[in-house]
Amino acid sequence: MYGMIARIKAQPGKRSELAAILLEGTGIMPGCLNYVVAEDMADPDTLVITEAWDSKQSHDNSLKLPAVQAAMTKGRPLIAGFEKIAETMPLGGVGLPRG
Repeated sequence: MYGMIARIKAQPGKRSELAAILLEGTGIMPGCLNYVVAEDMADPDTLVITEAWDSKQSHDNSLKLPAVQAAMTKGRPLIAGFEKIAETMPLGGVGLPRG
């Protein structure tokens, strides 16, 4: 398995709009086991994205999907900053197969 945790800083006051765009681009992503868009409780302009995939290749392939490309294009003007916090190897958990 492959996982990633990222922090996305939205332009001031645009967090909800950016979250909606990120969520609409997640319909069908082959190999995606878990994709969570969450509001950072300490920062009103920040989102935290947590992902789990069956492989890094599936994650990389998802970035080429038309729906994901469209969401990235639509959301890019709303992003003030992006930080990849960690790449992980999920071992299992609620809703995930054991690694």
